[in-house]
Amino acid sequence: MTTEHPRGAASPLRHLVVAATAAVTLLALAACGSSTSPSASKSDGSTSAFGFAPVKQDSSAAITVWVDATREAAAKQFQKAHPEVPIKVETYDGGADGSGSFQTKVEAFNQAGSGWPDVVFSTQNNEAAWASQGKDAFAAPLDKGYLDKSFLDGFTPGALAPVTVDGTVYGLRNDLAPTVTWYDTALMKQFGYTVPTTWEAYQALGEKVGKEHPGYIVGTVGDSFAPEIYFWGAKAPVNVVKGTDQFSANTSDASSVKMATLIDDLLKSGSMAKESVFSPEFVQKYTGKVLMMPGPVWYSGALFNNPSSLKSAPGTIAAGLPLGWDGQQAVAGNVGGGTWYVSRHSANLEAAKKLIEFVTSDPSYQVDLAQGLPAYKDAGDKWLAKQAASGFFAGDFAKNVSAAASEVWDGWGYPRFSQEAVWAKTVTPALSAGKSLVDTLPEWDKAIKNQAQANGYKVK
Repeated sequence: MTTEHPRGAASPLRHLVVAATAAVTLLALAACGSSTSPSASKSDGSTSAFGFAPVKQDSSAAITVWVDATREAAAKQFQKAHPEVPIKVETYDGGADGSGSFQTKVEAFNQAGSGWPDVVFSTQNNEAAWASQGKDAFAAPLDKGYLDKSFLDGFTPGALAPVTVDGTVYGLRNDLAPTVTWYDTALMKQFGYTVPTTWEAYQALGEKVGKEHPGYIVGTVGDSFAPEIYFWGAKAPVNVVKGTDQFSANTSDASSVKMATLIDDLLKSGSMAKESVFSPEFVQKYTGKVLMMPGPVWYSGALFNNPSSLKSAPGTIAAGLPLGWDGQQAVAGNVGGGTWYVSRHSANLEAAKKLIEFVTSDPSYQVDLAQGLPAYKDAGDKWLAKQAASGFFAGDFAKNVSAAASEVWDGWGYPRFSQEAVWAKTVTPALSAGKSLVDTLPEWDKAIKNQAQANGYKVK
């Protein structure tokens, strides 16, 4: 459901009108006995007990929900469980590869003064940085009375950090996406190799694989999220955010250069692929030939246990702990773990609330259908138990995935732009052209900082 929303500079009269409208709305909600009904004004000066001024509410209004193709199953499961809630589902690219489509569409609706969806799923963790800001901010604050504290407390500790801006929660994580070290236990045994535990040992093994087993790989840099796997996991300070307006990147830092050198060496040895894991070429060339591959937890269902992708044999694939530099504590990177947002402009906040609580926590979707580790802890525990019971993955899958989820490096920020888009425009073409990553670092550094400045950051 989209609603008209007044725009333009706020006047004293407008404040009175908004306050009056909010008061009428809140009384109406209270009269209906809605669980979202606020009962008192907030002490922080906000115009309602939700922390924002809602538009006129209509409990019969259909809510418009944007999802990517993968999350369409979540919306359909909600419709099945709650046929009484009117809902209109629309699919879009989910912001994949940092497309910026969510932000672009919202800016167009802001200009028009209407058209906003009620609920949006995004694959990008950095959307809250822009969606929470400005006079016509899209995202509704969720922890100022709209959602119950007891529900929010059900998320895995730290899971909502990417969607928290200045101490306020503006979104809900769909799943956690820490990086782990995927490896094929059968190939490791066949080749007589030992699973590395450091980046240095990983590099040495990759060089060895290139010589002894050409055609087999230990990873790929063909996806736009490659920096979130390798540079985030290497503690490279190329995406540092302080407050809401300060940003820094340093691709000449020792960790940045060491990781770029590692990738160059493995590309040269032939054990690092350049194809995207989602491309037909990758599946055709590397099915049965992925010895190792650092990557997010959601590779479990998206690649290995997927008949349309790598279709690995049951009991062969293991999720090892994240790698670390020799002598340093290992940390995990993070790739996605999508997020759900509710629009401040929604005319049916009760229905929107019911939907986002369902899709993030209900086992009928998060445990039975979802491919990734649920961010809601109870669902996450059940999802891990389900994976263990299936016997598909070798080793201690649940223990290692849980450990990785608690080791995501907090030095990587969530700015108002996508690192994935910068990498795709700057680094991917250079690597495809045969240029070394080390030589590309200055160009990447410049592109990151230009993007940060374009988004209003003070850049160091």
